[in-house]
Amino acid sequence: MTRPLPRRLLALALASAMAAAPVTSALAEAFAPFTVSDIRVDGLQRISAGTVFTYLPVERGDTVDSAKVADAIRALYKTGFFEDVRVERQGDILVVAVTERPAINKLTLTGNKDIKTDDLTKGLNDIGLSEGGTFDRLALDRVTQELTRQYNNRGKYNVEITPTVARLDRNRVDVTIAIKEGAAARIRHINLVGNEKFEEDDLRDSWESRETNWKSWYKRDDQYSREKLSGDLEKLNSFYLDRGYVDFSVDSTQVEISPNRQDMFITAGLTEGEQYKVSKVDVSGDTVLPKEEIQRRVFVREGQIFSRRLLEATSDSITATLGNIGYAFAQVNAIPDVDRENKTVGINFQVVPGPRVNVRRIVFKGNARTSDEVLRREMRQFESSWYSQAALDRSKIRLQGLGFFESVDVDTQPVPGTSDQVDVVVNVKETTSGSFVFGLGYSQLSGVTTQIQLSQNNFLGTGNRVSVQANRNSYLQRYDFSFVNPYFTDSGISLGYNLWWREYDYSDFGTAQYSSTSGAGQVVVGIPITETDTVTALLGVDSNEIFATRGSTPDPLVDYIDAVGNRTFHTLRGQIGWARNTLDNLLTPNTGMLQRFTAEVALPGSTVEYYKLNYEISKFWRLNRHLVLNTRGELGYGDSYGDDFVRNVCFTPGTISDANGDGVPDTYTPGPDPTEPCLTTSPDYRKTLTARGLPFFENFYAGGVRSVRGFADNTLGPRAAATGSSYLQPIGGSVKTVGSVEMFFPTLINSPAARVSAFVDVGNVFGSRDDFDANELRASTGLAVMWRSPMGPISISYSYPLRKKEGDELERLQFTFGGVF
Repeated sequence: MTRPLPRRLLALALASAMAAAPVTSALAEAFAPFTVSDIRVDGLQRISAGTVFTYLPVERGDTVDSAKVADAIRALYKTGFFEDVRVERQGDILVVAVTERPAINKLTLTGNKDIKTDDLTKGLNDIGLSEGGTFDRLALDRVTQELTRQYNNRGKYNVEITPTVARLDRNRVDVTIAIKEGAAARIRHINLVGNEKFEEDDLRDSWESRETNWKSWYKRDDQYSREKLSGDLEKLNSFYLDRGYVDFSVDSTQVEISPNRQDMFITAGLTEGEQYKVSKVDVSGDTVLPKEEIQRRVFVREGQIFSRRLLEATSDSITATLGNIGYAFAQVNAIPDVDRENKTVGINFQVVPGPRVNVRRIVFKGNARTSDEVLRREMRQFESSWYSQAALDRSKIRLQGLGFFESVDVDTQPVPGTSDQVDVVVNVKETTSGSFVFGLGYSQLSGVTTQIQLSQNNFLGTGNRVSVQANRNSYLQRYDFSFVNPYFTDSGISLGYNLWWREYDYSDFGTAQYSSTSGAGQVVVGIPITETDTVTALLGVDSNEIFATRGSTPDPLVDYIDAVGNRTFHTLRGQIGWARNTLDNLLTPNTGMLQRFTAEVALPGSTVEYYKLNYEISKFWRLNRHLVLNTRGELGYGDSYGDDFVRNVCFTPGTISDANGDGVPDTYTPGPDPTEPCLTTSPDYRKTLTARGLPFFENFYAGGVRSVRGFADNTLGPRAAATGSSYLQPIGGSVKTVGSVEMFFPTLINSPAARVSAFVDVGNVFGSRDDFDANELRASTGLAVMWRSPMGPISISYSYPLRKKEGDELERLQFTFGGVF
């Protein structure tokens, strides 16, 4: 049976026939051979005669006949400049009469929403349809077909493409392409026929093609495309091969569309076959390393159910091992020996190492502002050393971590004339490393926050970081200057300096009512221990002046200041820290762990001698493509190590007014500050004040979006009242314990910039170790949404307290927003 030609081929054949027609008519009257004395071109408007002569295969003095005239006509048609070409003879003059194709004056697209105009315009230009170009009706037909194909790939089968051509003067045209996209066809039903071993839901769990569901309105997973279905069928094949079904096959695939082109129905017929086991496993070829060491990287075991995934993992593991010792082109071929009678498969991993490769040279390209030294010191692959894929991968991660580059691509190029040398070419695309930032944000804790920052993370291309910053919100004024040289030594030891001045008003911070003014100068040294571990040391001097008023500030805080006998605290501060970071992504991690430990001490000679210890850990597990589990914990502890401050003071009573007689003071007028020595023996005016433990201005706090959600910021833990007041104010504590279990759903919002999670938070703050009581821990559960919006990070959570007590300040809905302009 003869199959009819597709419409597309028929259209092209018809167009070709029409294009050849003028040649046939022009040559109907045969040319007798003659010598051309001159050539004249008639009908030109925009195209110069010189352009025609360039393409014309006939010159003056040539002898022409019918064959040469036909060649000339074909050559001019091939340029695409002309709609019609005729060749005539006037005596010995060859006359070429042409009709130019019109020029496209304006190209307009209307009605397109699913595909951006810029993308469509670029595609039209590639096909040969652009403003200023030559109009070709055949190209317009190709455009219509191509646009229809693109929309069909997006599941829109009702799309209508209507091109309109308007003739203008001077042989010009306006081309308008009106697009009526229509609604996307939805996959109404997917049916797998022949599966007996597994449920259909399990087989289609990883598919991109989905039946219409409640999430389809934004995930668009119910839109049919041939490429997507092909990928899903390959996943189906992998599903069975990973479970031992060697003879699995997809026998047929049917895709039907409803008469109104709105609904798709997919049916696939399967043959599962029998399950196979591994009969034997062997490693052959030149293993380079001892065979026993290579066999330790074989994940397939005799007697196991056959799994292609384990075969691929084994091949990748052996290849990576050899690649890390210089065998850049190593191959591992898994050769199966299938015994269909016994339903077994023997596996032979054939190792072909290839030549051992040495890196001759490392070349950097694209770093116009950044010096080569800055990039070279991050490289873990070195020149004149054996090639290592692991070292190259780590080098790329370190270069990306600098933040100087928009993209980093590492390529290996064989050295001509050798088989055992390569050059490593690092192509970078630099991004802006300096910035002037005006920031604006809002949170429930701090209200509106303004920020001005002038920073240069790659100062003069040296990799040094310089920053000047100013922040202001309802409880804070802060001015900072910092400088860091990340490679103060060639071994990677960093050196930095910090200068800052701050004013805090803690009454707006959700804690006790007092304020402070402080300033500091610090030196920070960082020492890399391993690729993931860093030790830091800090030494600095700071001064902190506390403003507290008896009657407004809780009594324990004022008593502490009075016991010390000075409201200005000078501190010689030392700190040592350790951090380990194995996260796969700093912003939206899926696997890995982050640990931090810091020990801070106010050194001898400080106004108050104390220390603080803090440990944080956060670990991520990818359970499957839908779920990522994060467990997080923080422990903090602080205490003094010097002598207690003890002071006997004398108080002059204040005046308390209770005008309405309800037992609640209306006003309180404090008396003078305590004096020493006390001139009276009355116990009513004598009091012994003691300052011990961690200073209150260094206390830990808990509650809020960064610790235990569902409780107001910084309100958990010990509370105290001011003289004459019954209101208990949060004062923090020297012991902090916070933990969280959070389940992220990466695929619920199909965007790398957004995440949804369900969480359980537990924690509290205690005044001292002796005060710790597990029954006092607070707990909450809820849902959270985190989004890295164009305006900055947004975090929203809604919580329900699981463990609370009377007096706790609850906030079910909490959010923070911040960004830069």
